[in-house]
Amino acid sequence: HHHHHHVIDELLLFWNLAETDRVLDELEEALLVSDFGPKITVRIVERLREDIMSGKLKSGSEIKDALKESVLEMLAKKNSKTELQLGFRKPAVIMIVGVNGGGKTTSLGKLAHRLKNEGTKVLMAAGDTFRAAASDQLEIWAERTGCEIVVAEGDKAKAATVLSKAVKRGKEEGYDVVLCDTSGRLHTNYSLMEELIACKKAVGKIVSGAPNEILLVLDGNTGLNMLPQAREFNEVVGITGLILTKLDGSARGGCVVSVVEELGIPVKFIGVGEAVEDLQPFDPEAFVNAIFS
Repeated sequence: HHHHHHVIDELLLFWNLAETDRVLDELEEALLVSDFGPKITVRIVERLREDIMSGKLKSGSEIKDALKESVLEMLAKKNSKTELQLGFRKPAVIMIVGVNGGGKTTSLGKLAHRLKNEGTKVLMAAGDTFRAAASDQLEIWAERTGCEIVVAEGDKAKAATVLSKAVKRGKEEGYDVVLCDTSGRLHTNYSLMEELIACKKAVGKIVSGAPNEILLVLDGNTGLNMLPQAREFNEVVGITGLILTKLDGSARGGCVVSVVEELGIPVKFIGVGEAVEDLQPFDPEAFVNAIFS
């Protein structure tokens, strides 16, 4: 599978008590390579060490099971609300935020596809008014999924105005969900963050309690660099869930565990490929099995 996964298997295959320190050092190394943050790595390894020394774990396969168990526990503990929480007022509003290039607009399109297949009436809002290409991209997704779309009128349209208009229309025309795209210039950009706050307020004025979800799209390839990004977005607008894209085989799956553990934000969906069906509801158990396959 991936180099370091073989490492873990090999380490544990011929495991014996005398080798404990060496094996745990190498295991620590393998976890760090998979982008488990240092804090989490040390916690996992120290817990294994205790259980080995107390005689609770007696074989390589028991150690591997315990390793998976402790990672799963971290994901499950903070990850209780993996389903979309859409409330009871119509329309439910979902804002999608994230840095450009991370798969934000594509994730929105795939999510629309998914909801529509479940019989949901979906309206899209092209709130990324900075990139003309973003609207075009969303229009293509609207066609592909057979959803309606609200776009900015004129060049100087503010994102909050576009989203307001969409949510009003959603309310008047009986839509179940309004999916809002937003601008994704770098997360250190002050005016972007101000804009996101304005968007959040604007939709809340039309449907109280909206947005129901603010989903942050993170690119799996960025590894642990996703942490400061997630922290920043969360501090500004309050993220309710994560969509993780480009997790091919989850070689760097540790970063996911780190973000969930550190910020206590659940993962809602993961994107594992290019096709429309590739945005899947997050399944912690399957995910952990993939990391340590």
